[in-house]
Amino acid sequence: MSERRRIAQITLDERTVIHRSPDIEHERRVAIYDLLERNLFALIGHAGGPYSVHLSLQEDRLVLRVSVDAGTDELERMQVPLAPFRRIIKDYFTVCESYYQAIKRGGLQQIEALDMGRRGLHNEGSELLRERLGPRAEIDLETARRLFTLLCVLHIKA
Repeated sequence: MSERRRIAQITLDERTVIHRSPDIEHERRVAIYDLLERNLFALIGHAGGPYSVHLSLQEDRLVLRVSVDAGTDELERMQVPLAPFRRIIKDYFTVCESYYQAIKRGGLQQIEALDMGRRGLHNEGSELLRERLGPRAEIDLETARRLFTLLCVLHIKA
């Protein structure tokens, strides 16, 4: 991936977070690591990055503040309404909880079925995020998947 078409740093707004389970913290760390290792992200109509992205939830919107590689000057502030994501996120959390419970109980067929459902919901949320960011940023599916995971992490109520 081109250095000018990627996210080099990503941060989450942690002000509203009180506590996360170890499973959720693990998902957050993996999503950030995977995102920074390989991603495609480029602002449309901009010369390029690498970019620094700060994710937050504000007034029922996902906000992405984008600057050039850890810079303080904001290039773009993208706001994505959360309403279209509500059902997907709710269903995703429900399936994930069932998935983690099934792992503890060890039913292989149930784990596989729940994992397929979890992946399907994750893909649905990722495609919706990609569609919503599309007019302002070029983003591949794998980057959208990692960003959707981080959206879910921010969405968790303690």
